[in-house]
Amino acid sequence: MDYFTHSLAGAIGLLASFDPAIYQIVLTSILISLTASIIAALLAIPSGVAMALNQFRGKAFAQHLLNTLMAMPTVVIGLLLYGLFSRQGPLGPLGILYTPTAVIIAETVLIFPIMMNLAITAVNSADSRLVPTLISLGARPIPLAIQVIRATRYAMFAAVITGFGRAIGEVGAAMMLGGNIAGSTRTMTTAIALETSKGEFQLGLALGLILLLFAFVLNMSLSLLNRSNYD
Repeated sequence: MDYFTHSLAGAIGLLASFDPAIYQIVLTSILISLTASIIAALLAIPSGVAMALNQFRGKAFAQHLLNTLMAMPTVVIGLLLYGLFSRQGPLGPLGILYTPTAVIIAETVLIFPIMMNLAITAVNSADSRLVPTLISLGARPIPLAIQVIRATRYAMFAAVITGFGRAIGEVGAAMMLGGNIAGSTRTMTTAIALETSKGEFQLGLALGLILLLFAFVLNMSLSLLNRSNYD
């Protein structure tokens, strides 16, 4: 208990001293996860809305596939992308392995099915009169989708926040594709794994406290969005 208390006090001291190494890691994590979230949102939300609004052969299979992708272990995603980006892989000449770009791609692939599924749920949970009313007013497919997104914007924001939270907590694929390079691809989660294995428990705990703070803020944001949605 004394060890943990001493480590906790040391971790708080590191945060209070504004150690540049810690905040460099935090900034790297935020930039990578935010970029991945924006890219995933731009792809997943329109795709989810289109899938929810249209009926087509194989829709049930596509939904099942989407659910499977949500449950895919992150190390599998990392393994597949590593095979693509490695020097011997088909995308090896691009030279993006062990760069922030590789981690962004991995996190985008990871959170895309989550955001898309939440977008589908948002549309399906909307007022049942919304789509028929818009169609009766002459809305064509693209304007229809835009109006549906506007009507379900709080749920869409919640999908983006959920995806960001999942991305910033990713460790497996980030470690495999980023290489945990200081100042480049070292995120909070990969740094925690590295520093703890080196016996630097205080630094790992300091980063863990920041991750807990992020989790608190994200959950608070989701609660506020849900409250706004029902007001």
